[in-house]
Amino acid sequence: MAFSRFLISCTATWFFSGKSPKAPGTAGSFAALPFGWLIWFYGGNEALVIASIIIFAIGVWAAHQYSHLLGIHDAGEIVIDEVVGQWMCLLVVPLHAGWSDLGWLLAAFVAFRVFDIAKPWPIRWVDRRVGGGFGIMLDDVLAGIFAMIVLAVPVYLMGG
Repeated sequence: MAFSRFLISCTATWFFSGKSPKAPGTAGSFAALPFGWLIWFYGGNEALVIASIIIFAIGVWAAHQYSHLLGIHDAGEIVIDEVVGQWMCLLVVPLHAGWSDLGWLLAAFVAFRVFDIAKPWPIRWVDRRVGGGFGIMLDDVLAGIFAMIVLAVPVYLMGG
């Protein structure tokens, strides 16, 4: 039982980054970036899509279990949802395995955080109305999609 609690905690909080005393969602998003970049570096966008789908499925389970353990729906320390949303943003930025990636990683980070925090419609509606682990994950996927759309504009304009 203790190991399963540890596994659920470690997963839902993305290796405990969600336990940050300040801005756990921001900490989780930041902690997602190196993993996302490494997945992209070794496998490209295809690997990042597959990893996002896998983490989404694991996240539905982990977020539900962790919420049940705490007795709180969508506790701030659950940040596995931020991981998927953040990785989605990396799918549209032109990564080249060089120093220029830092600017695009920062742009992806900021774009995702803006939509995750502001929660424009329909993100806010999903956040409030869709329950369980699926709901916890889905609003961040939508924030990631909104951020992808915004990021696609400068990428397109820059010929990336």
